[in-house]
Amino acid sequence: MTRRRSNKRSWAEPFKIKVVEPIKMTTRKERLRAIETACYNTFLLKSSDVYIDLLTDSGTSAMSDYQWAGLMQGDEAYAGSANFYRLESTIQQYYGYPYIVPTHQGRGAEHILSQILIKPGDIVPGNMYFTTTRLHQELAGGVFEDIIIDEAHQPDSLHPFKGNIDLDKLSALIKKHGAKRIPYISVEACVNMAGGQPFSLANLKEVKELCDRHGILVILDATRAMENAWFIKEREPGYSDRSCAQILKEICDLTDGCTMSGKKDLLVNIGGFLAFRDQDHYRKASELVVVYEGLHTYGGLAGRDMEAMARGIEEAVLDDHLQARIGQVSYLGEKIEQVGIPIVQPLGGHAVYLDARKFLPHLTQDEFPAQALAAALYIDSGVRAMERGIVSAGRDPVTGEHRYPELELVRLTIPRRVYTQAHMDVTAESVESCFENRQGIKGLRMTYEPEKLRFFQAHFEPKAPFILEDMAEMSAKRNKPVTVSGAQPRSNTNK
Repeated sequence: MTRRRSNKRSWAEPFKIKVVEPIKMTTRKERLRAIETACYNTFLLKSSDVYIDLLTDSGTSAMSDYQWAGLMQGDEAYAGSANFYRLESTIQQYYGYPYIVPTHQGRGAEHILSQILIKPGDIVPGNMYFTTTRLHQELAGGVFEDIIIDEAHQPDSLHPFKGNIDLDKLSALIKKHGAKRIPYISVEACVNMAGGQPFSLANLKEVKELCDRHGILVILDATRAMENAWFIKEREPGYSDRSCAQILKEICDLTDGCTMSGKKDLLVNIGGFLAFRDQDHYRKASELVVVYEGLHTYGGLAGRDMEAMARGIEEAVLDDHLQARIGQVSYLGEKIEQVGIPIVQPLGGHAVYLDARKFLPHLTQDEFPAQALAAALYIDSGVRAMERGIVSAGRDPVTGEHRYPELELVRLTIPRRVYTQAHMDVTAESVESCFENRQGIKGLRMTYEPEKLRFFQAHFEPKAPFILEDMAEMSAKRNKPVTVSGAQPRSNTNK
């Protein structure tokens, strides 16, 4: 019998490893002590106590030899650094914006943008909130309005572009408030809180046309725009033969400016920028960056960091890099999905998102199920993940009540060029172990709550001790099929 050969070929990372950093596996007793000291908040764990760190992909990527070599060419002049002009020209080439203001990271750009464009009482629509973005809009006196398509709030929906903006929602908002009260619309690439979901170019074109008719700016959160370009190449008709660099440029051409956290797409440990097409906006931003970040030709960055970011742009926009980066996320997601564990579909670009509502149906949202699951995962294996649910959503600034998002997620975020597929195997096994132990994962109560961005520093304690069997004891069960029960309805306090 002739064996049919698959047309699908394996791929490998477009790099080889030159330097390694040792990590250590801790004992369960050590991890339990560590998570108790961290008050069940994975942000408060010491990195030395973490085995596989999937907390975030922000500033955690591995730089290349080309980038490291660039550090030695840092021009640390206070004004007019050569590295600024190198970064400026690279951004102009790949993103197409003529005016660039460097910032220390993305939230620096968000702050300045909000201060120069938003007036008290303004409405700022966007395709789902992001924590720091919304906070800076609110601090400037604005009110965020979510206009993402409904499918984005449905973890099981297979819509290929769940980051799309609902044009009917946007039109209704303009009609209700008037265009003069909407300074700009915020369009995030690969929407983080929705599971890393991209928008389509067709949708962005419609958004731009509608906003132009009403004199409303379109501002791109370009943090993961390169990954969004990859999904357009893969999923949107007519773009399969285009390079990601070409698609990225087309995305930016449909916007009036962008905020950027270079710590994600651009493979650097620190850095970001704010970019505009309008010179007046640029001048206002240049004035404020001096107040909050540093001179407009360094924006809080060392010259060497600007050089590393310029070189990171050149590397990160390449198709083979993006294939490997997103391919590793897919590898982990498919392993978890194959054993019946609920995750956000379709898989996004930078992380796998566990659906904590279905994973832990015995917990109400007021018991912080995603926060509890992230803690349990760490106790089980030393893998550090992040809550993306009710804790991240925070409280309504007017009512003071919890915001109750439809999505209650745990994010397994993959740093770029850091971990091997074997690390992904260990992570998938730990997720499965927690799923088999799910009845032993108990709810949490919050014992300390910061006023702003509480998820970073909040304290929790379990309502009852977690009961998690050792991984070795669970290994015999791993070949058994698992099922997902329905989610428990929200508590009455959610209304």
